[in-house]
Amino acid sequence: MNSRIETMLSSLNDSDLQSQIAPGRNQVYYILGHLAAVHDLLLPLLEIGERLNPELDEFFIKNPDRTFQDTFTAAEFRQMFTEVNATVTSEMETMPLAGLLKRHGLVSEEDFAKEPLRNRLALLEIRAAHAMYHAGQIRLIEIAHETPERNTASKAS
Repeated sequence: MNSRIETMLSSLNDSDLQSQIAPGRNQVYYILGHLAAVHDLLLPLLEIGERLNPELDEFFIKNPDRTFQDTFTAAEFRQMFTEVNATVTSEMETMPLAGLLKRHGLVSEEDFAKEPLRNRLALLEIRAAHAMYHAGQIRLIEIAHETPERNTASKAS
């Protein structure tokens, strides 16, 4: 899931990150920050670690795009996104399969006893769908910014 997004992001230059998905809609910059913040939340929710970038919440979860001036550089964002996804992935790879069926951090013991399908696997499925929704938005920008020069350069490498 995230490697697909990382691949798309690598095809966009830093100025492309300022592009809006559609007129008056979120910028790729905001979507990237939003995904980094949401994926960072997975660490405590799945009980696999502490958050790496809790400072992102104020900018990308609690407030809409263009509420604040861009605080992070494109390089910082790319690094944060890659780092948090690598951390989640490596921790998930070591989790026993039975661990996926345990409750996640948003569900109380009482609620989980009533609805055991509200588990870590379900949370991961929801987050994957969320990421793919935003990946589709980013893909629109990628397509819009494709030029013959970029296509030739990417095929040559």
